[in-house]
Amino acid sequence: MGLAPAAHGGNRTGRIFTGDESGNFLFRALHAVGLSNQPQSVRPGDGLELAGALLTAAVKCAPPDNRPLPAEFDNCREYLVRETGLLGSDSPRVLLALGGLAFESCLSALAETGAPRLRPRPRFVHGTRYSVGRDVLYASYHPSQQNTFTGRLTQRMLRAVLRRAAREAQSS
Repeated sequence: MGLAPAAHGGNRTGRIFTGDESGNFLFRALHAVGLSNQPQSVRPGDGLELAGALLTAAVKCAPPDNRPLPAEFDNCREYLVRETGLLGSDSPRVLLALGGLAFESCLSALAETGAPRLRPRPRFVHGTRYSVGRDVLYASYHPSQQNTFTGRLTQRMLRAVLRRAAREAQSS
């Protein structure tokens, strides 16, 4: 997910997470922090709009067992790089990776757009902020049922990371 001042467009969802429990959890948090106009999305065309945010996925297809293979990440990276470019290049981009796989994909996509490859490579830690060149990457646990039903990720935890990332995007 990328966050950007409203002047950079926003209002893009990519229609991922729509109509499932992960989406219900995510959209409630986005709405609570002012990044969406409604707390749920049940189908395309239901009126959901994001404000100052772009929601995308590192892999564009639903893989077997819902676990993408490295080749699937590689095949879809060009789309992630292009979508990251939608956040503009005039100011630092603020990205929020939902899960460790998204975190790795964001680091790779940023490197492909000219950001430095960080050495040592940062570790995924929920709630942590990383500077990647002039861009910023926040990490959050993925809003999967496995994480939300067990309490590994709560609304409070996700909202806290979203607020920090949104504030930083607005101030850049």
